[in-house]
Amino acid sequence: MTTQMRDRLDEMRQAGRVGGLHAVAAVRGGRTLLEYYGTGEDFSWGDSLGVVEFGSETLHDIRSVTKSVTALLYGIALGEGLVPSPAEPLLRHFPKYPDLAADPQRARLTIEHALTMSLGLEWREDLPYNSPANAEIAMELAPDRFRYILERPILEPPGAQWNYCGGATALLGQLIADGTGQLLPQYGQAALFAPLGIERFEWITGADGVASAASGLRLTPRDLARIGELVLAEGAWEGQRIVPADWIRTMLQPRLKTAWGAQYGYHWYIESIAGHRLVAGMGNGGQRLFILPDLDLVVAVTAGNYDGPDQWRTPLAVLEHVILPELA
Repeated sequence: MTTQMRDRLDEMRQAGRVGGLHAVAAVRGGRTLLEYYGTGEDFSWGDSLGVVEFGSETLHDIRSVTKSVTALLYGIALGEGLVPSPAEPLLRHFPKYPDLAADPQRARLTIEHALTMSLGLEWREDLPYNSPANAEIAMELAPDRFRYILERPILEPPGAQWNYCGGATALLGQLIADGTGQLLPQYGQAALFAPLGIERFEWITGADGVASAASGLRLTPRDLARIGELVLAEGAWEGQRIVPADWIRTMLQPRLKTAWGAQYGYHWYIESIAGHRLVAGMGNGGQRLFILPDLDLVVAVTAGNYDGPDQWRTPLAVLEHVILPELA
């Protein structure tokens, strides 16, 4: 662990530039550069946990970084021949809804449109996550979450534009569960977490007992970083193939532009920072999994700035002003 990084982080904290920061785990080439655990108020899916003293064994909501993990699980299941390929029609694999499949416009939807969040359906998550007007919350409250997603009004042709959509991830999670015959947390444990040596995790479920593929995962920051190391190694871990390498490459191929200009692959963001390619999973409150392939660097950040308009500032400040200066 480098003293310079620790000192810079202390300076940033004292200057109030990393408000709400809970933990950081930065790893380069298998070596820990920085591990920090703080204290602060935290929530689990909106339920207050009070003030928490974070440590290396403390599980933390990773919120929508869960989406990126779900994409990894899809790739593992695809490699095992258990889920359909991205090119296949989506509604073919939801046979409970023949009325929706009969709609020619909806029949055009493919699994890739879910992977790239380009379903073209009405879906608003730019509202507080405690509001039933937020589409993800409405999905959780709906009597049938999958019908709720698939019958949203059609706004544009599929594949035309990226639109943030937790419902797309919920569909992928169900395809994994259907194809593997296991609940998503069970498959996640067997196919990903156990092979990585991740012994403790939680996966929050909705009232219907369905695990949230979009935002329900709780991990320690060090284990979140371990998932980043797996991506960095193109799906291999300690000589074992966990995720097909071609899926990692396909998953991280830029396909659409996000609302703020980043590129989007299959449930992962692709940007650049300080001249370096940046691959990231991002979650509400400042949860981040940063991967910088050319620096062999992974940085996991957890924070408590849920629903805040400037929640992106803290994890970006950690990366830009604490970690990267020493690696320049």
